[in-house]
Amino acid sequence: MTRPLIWLALDGVGHPQDAPPGSAWEAHLPTLRPFVEAGAALDATLGVPGLPQSATGQAVWLTGVDAVALMGEHFGPQPGPTLRRLLDARALPVRLVAAGGRAALLNVYPPGYFEAQARRARHGCFPYSVLAAGLPLNPPGLPLLSPTLGLGYAEPWAAQDTLADWRARGRAVAGVRGYDLLMFDAWFGDVLGHLGREVPPVGLWGAAVAYLERLDALLAGLLEGGAAVVLSSDHGNFEDLGVKAHTVARVPFAVAGTGGLVTMGARSVLDGGQRLHEFFGV
Repeated sequence: MTRPLIWLALDGVGHPQDAPPGSAWEAHLPTLRPFVEAGAALDATLGVPGLPQSATGQAVWLTGVDAVALMGEHFGPQPGPTLRRLLDARALPVRLVAAGGRAALLNVYPPGYFEAQARRARHGCFPYSVLAAGLPLNPPGLPLLSPTLGLGYAEPWAAQDTLADWRARGRAVAGVRGYDLLMFDAWFGDVLGHLGREVPPVGLWGAAVAYLERLDALLAGLLEGGAAVVLSSDHGNFEDLGVKAHTVARVPFAVAGTGGLVTMGARSVLDGGQRLHEFFGV
């Protein structure tokens, strides 16, 4: 059976090399920090002034096309008509399905998400691309993941999740077969980066550390299970909790167990997106 590539698509997490002293990246992260450091630190500005944004940044990763140049600016958070047309034509899930492949988004979406979208459709790039490929959200039969990683923010039922729980979830995802690509849109990092108040049940810095610790545990479980993994981010923000806005920090691009997908020589998020498409032969 096919072993899928697991794509951990972080939102708003700048590279630790560009983080200020005392950042959450300095927490004990025995799997995540070495994994990120062994990869590349990519430019997310693509030579355009202003602060990188989620819609253009994620569209670059998903399509391998310079969406910032297409828009003439950094744009976000959700894709507008121009970026939706680009995603309809060139998003990796769309192209994989057209070529006979299988892909899925591992995010769990609560009923309130669908109610809000029914009132006004404002999907982010990852759920939009999955739907454009004719695939469902909350796909049955897969170990779905909460983007808040059990921190209890807007999900009090998940507040008791432990690191062991997230390590076990990583092993469960690593055991999935029959797919070419499984994506996790980890958007909560950007939420934390924008917050300037206390986050239950701990303060902002504590929540940021807890978030990275759970990513560390998830990644450890994936690697223990023999998964092929790629980790990316669209722009900086979370790495500097002293500001509420996005940053021009470089972003991580790291891989493990992927064979032909390598980070060597990649300098920008455009390089990273193109590497993903080349890896799948699309």
